[in-house]
Amino acid sequence: MTSLRTEPDGNGNFGPFGGRYVPETLIAALEQLTEAWTASKEDEHFQKQFNGLLRNYVGRPTALTHCPNLSSHLGGAAIWLKREDLAHTGAHKINNTIGQVLLAMSMGKQRIIAETGAGQHGVATATACARFGLQCEVYMGAEDVRRQSLNVFRMRLLGATVHVVEDGSRTLKDATNAAMRDWMGSVEHTHYIIGSVVGPHPFPAMVRDFQSVIGREAREQCLDSMSRLPSCVVACVGGGSNAAGIFHPFLEDADVELVGVEAGGRGEGQGDHAAPLTHGSPGVLHGSRSYVLQDDDGQTADVHSCSAGLDYPGVGPEHAAWHESGRVTYTSVSDEDALTSFRLLSEKEGIMPALETSHAVAAAIEMARERSTDDVILINLSGRGDKDVTEAERLLESHSMLPDQ
Repeated sequence: MTSLRTEPDGNGNFGPFGGRYVPETLIAALEQLTEAWTASKEDEHFQKQFNGLLRNYVGRPTALTHCPNLSSHLGGAAIWLKREDLAHTGAHKINNTIGQVLLAMSMGKQRIIAETGAGQHGVATATACARFGLQCEVYMGAEDVRRQSLNVFRMRLLGATVHVVEDGSRTLKDATNAAMRDWMGSVEHTHYIIGSVVGPHPFPAMVRDFQSVIGREAREQCLDSMSRLPSCVVACVGGGSNAAGIFHPFLEDADVELVGVEAGGRGEGQGDHAAPLTHGSPGVLHGSRSYVLQDDDGQTADVHSCSAGLDYPGVGPEHAAWHESGRVTYTSVSDEDALTSFRLLSEKEGIMPALETSHAVAAAIEMARERSTDDVILINLSGRGDKDVTEAERLLESHSMLPDQ
């Protein structure tokens, strides 16, 4: 295992990954954001306001839940869930949007833009903007609008304008491209709330910091309820914010295995999956250097996943550093296995996971079967599955996997 850098250097690099690869027009805004974020760490008023909102508005701490029926069914390790699905808006995304909205207001910016795939970041951004009376515009690919119509309505109900992106594959990559173009032309009065640990410095480390409340709570809750730390922590990885949030506080716990789960999609062919750490190579995407899915000419490759939130050709640079250090193990799960786990957790525990989270559940299930009953596997249940029921029904039917009538 190589040395592990847990904080970026002054240029936002996690070893060979990270940095800023952006047009000159964005440099001043990124410097301003870096200064505001750095100052907020020592600002008692900011921290009191942020933590108060997490407690009284978001509903933190979220629960730690044992899965006795699923654990018994598998006959191996005990499975527990960190319940980010119980946070306000139904996913972990709200932790970050609350923090970034507070920073935007401290910088005097009243217009907020965001990208979204599964819609959970868009909903969380619209929610934070509604809470503070800010203008909100969200970019979303047309294919994701189709898959996530419930979240599109939620965003509009919350007062946000949803821009439907018809370019390219009409998914998260294309929505991010559109949001970046908007920001370059409106940077003086607009803050772009990136929803994951991707993008130019300071976004990867800043988003991770806002999401690390997940891991800090989970670590304390495990010690309180089990008098031990988990054997393994498992989280799905698209851009990687929920995984970074729960992994980071466990990095120094050498006995805790950390497993990130990418979208294996339909297979290993280019365009059939969204697993850059499994099948990609180092490259630059959306302002930072990380692992990226690329074709032979170095162009960003097409991707596929049943889950809109994992349907992205890159990953956060800190994940790339953890991957190369060996501290975090990354694997992938197919659409079919994710759908099977979507059903199984719903049936066994009465908890319906998002399709993104279902990838982590699938990996944890396979691990649990092979492990001792003394082991504990903790899954970050990053979001609830209400948003996915229509698409899940279609996919389950296409795979002849619908529940018996």
